[in-house]
Amino acid sequence: MASQLTSSFASSLTRKLATPKGISGAPFRVLPSGRRTSSFTVKAIQSEKPTYQVVQPINGDPFIGSLETPITSSPLIAWYLSNLPAYRTAVNPLLRGIEVGLAHGFLLVGPFVKTGPLRNTEIAGPAGSLAAAGLVVILSITLTIYGIASFKEGEPSTAPSLTLTGRKKVPDQLQTAEGWAKFTGGFFFGGISGVTWAYFLLYVLDLPYFVK
Repeated sequence: MASQLTSSFASSLTRKLATPKGISGAPFRVLPSGRRTSSFTVKAIQSEKPTYQVVQPINGDPFIGSLETPITSSPLIAWYLSNLPAYRTAVNPLLRGIEVGLAHGFLLVGPFVKTGPLRNTEIAGPAGSLAAAGLVVILSITLTIYGIASFKEGEPSTAPSLTLTGRKKVPDQLQTAEGWAKFTGGFFFGGISGVTWAYFLLYVLDLPYFVK
């Protein structure tokens, strides 16, 4: 009786272990000999529905070296980036530099006035404005150094003449020595003008600003 229970328990246990769940393949094979060995095969099953890739190479070409995401490929982001001065290739580099310089010079005055070492003195406004103008000069010098190191006189633009879709376009003149020099000069002029305009609005007109 005990031997029958033992044999029935062993056979039921073997049947339970012989067919593993969650694995596609043949069940365990029990050899008739006294020595028992178990073997099974694992197979990868391809999903019926293709997986949607959120991030993928732009235009489906991985050799371009750029990725396309729902953020970078959205029409709103593309419209915003195409309207930045750096990407408006049809505009003269001098005017693009003036626009960038005006924005930087105008916005740099406030942080220097409110967080500078002379912020609690009567000359906080003039000191902060001079510090902002000094930073504009430093940035203009660094732009000049970059242009000298990156571009050579007389060489054509290093910007691509084709879009990612294969459409021809005029190379950006900013990527030349002459164009970069115009951009740097425009940045310096625009930056100093922005600092001057901010100082004029804050301390010459003496308007009742909430934070001054």
